[in-house]
Amino acid sequence: MSGRTAEFSEALDRKTSRSICEAVGERLQRSLPPDGTSLPDSLAHLMNELRKRDEAMARFD
Repeated sequence: MSGRTAEFSEALDRKTSRSICEAVGERLQRSLPPDGTSLPDSLAHLMNELRKRDEAMARFD
């Protein structure tokens, strides 16, 4: 399965990948609490990592 996943991810261009990430992010924002204080620690950590990566990628766009 990992080979198939790698093939799929390589087939996506940067613009398509970014679009998918933005759509997932928007959906998460709608379904998660707005302040993030009620999130479990592990999920809050992951959300912070996603935020950092989004900011880093925004510098390249």
